[in-house]
Amino acid sequence: MQARREVRTKEEQWRGEERVVESPLGSARWSPEAEIGMRVEDIWDSLDQPQLSDRDRLNSCFDAIPVASFPHTFDGAQVVEIPSDATLAEAVDILSRHRIITAPVRNVDAPDDASWIDRYIGVVEFAGIAVWLLHQSEAAAARADDLGADELAAKLGTVALEAAAAARAPDQQQSAEGAVAEAFGALPSSDLFNKTKVKDISGSFRWAPFLALQSSDTFLTMLLLLSKYRMKSLPVVDIGEGTISNVITQAAVVHMLAECAGLHWFEDWGAKSLTELGLPMIRPSRLVKVRHDEPALKAFRLMRKRGVGGIPVVDHAGKPTGSIMIKDVKHLLPPPPPQKHLHLLVFGVSSLWTLTAQEFIANARQSSGEKQMNIVTCKKEESIKEIIFKLDAEKRQRIYVVDEQGNLDGLITLRDIIAKLVYEPPGYFGDFFNGVFPLPQNSRV
Repeated sequence: MQARREVRTKEEQWRGEERVVESPLGSARWSPEAEIGMRVEDIWDSLDQPQLSDRDRLNSCFDAIPVASFPHTFDGAQVVEIPSDATLAEAVDILSRHRIITAPVRNVDAPDDASWIDRYIGVVEFAGIAVWLLHQSEAAAARADDLGADELAAKLGTVALEAAAAARAPDQQQSAEGAVAEAFGALPSSDLFNKTKVKDISGSFRWAPFLALQSSDTFLTMLLLLSKYRMKSLPVVDIGEGTISNVITQAAVVHMLAECAGLHWFEDWGAKSLTELGLPMIRPSRLVKVRHDEPALKAFRLMRKRGVGGIPVVDHAGKPTGSIMIKDVKHLLPPPPPQKHLHLLVFGVSSLWTLTAQEFIANARQSSGEKQMNIVTCKKEESIKEIIFKLDAEKRQRIYVVDEQGNLDGLITLRDIIAKLVYEPPGYFGDFFNGVFPLPQNSRV
């Protein structure tokens, strides 16, 4: 791809104000995201090629802006890394101490002069670790009757063995979910949690490749990777400094688009309804969902099994009542213990295994004091602009389509929306993916 000149943005001056749905051109405030939108507007106006379609123009605009211009998602702090030989317990410790949910995994065996592709083996999420443990708890509960005590203890540790055995005791008449929950609650105290290395779970659910952008790569590259190539976040590397200078997330892109309200290119595109834009929707029959009276743990098991990042909670009539995202697995955790006692961290599932999806949502809302796990919906007649505003306000990347009666009618993701904003020209990426793709199995969400 053609190298672009590097452009630095101003420091973000606007913080924490309630977003006003107004044109940035007529607003007293300024944001770096709105500045990006105005740059798109300027390039659009300068294109003297009347034969270009609006989508061709947007492609040209976004391919002329380097990702170095994208507002920083952290205030100059160094990006937190997790060494590949760290245990899962140590990785959770690092994520917890830095109050982050994901981090790149540095290959400790790579030489000092290794390329970016070889320097990192991927990106791990806290939710991915938790769901991996949930998967192991399923295996523990299933194997408890087939393995001898010594063999199972060697695989999972004594604590997990005792929990699995208790969970399957016939006089307790516990369900399959109960057995899984008991084993899940014990695993973080086991050898499996405290000795398994982060590199050992590479390629598991929610694991993503480390696919870095250089500061000279363009917004078009970034948008295509987040949509067509299904990346969740993209680190931006400074080749000269040998550091990660920024991380661009889906949520940050949603916010950038929302801040472009009032600009002509955005208004023309954003005024179109879902039907007019021809957005593909996942049909209701293909939607993964859980009933409000089913165990909450089933939601996370389904997410891992079906490779999705969130599912709706529906009532007996099939109407949506809430939504559980993969990140909501954090509500299965007790408050973090003091750092010096972090080795005692255990998942507080043993008391939660009886909770239904509806009760789990209510419990999360009560413990956080905030509105949690509400479902974000729209109708086919709503405009892309309205949908982007909803996604930005709720910090979501998916929205459920409902009919006039409130029944689920489909699902649209941010990736679907971006795919209607820009497209990949033939041969655009060239050898960009050499050494990176194909993506690890199950990393796509």
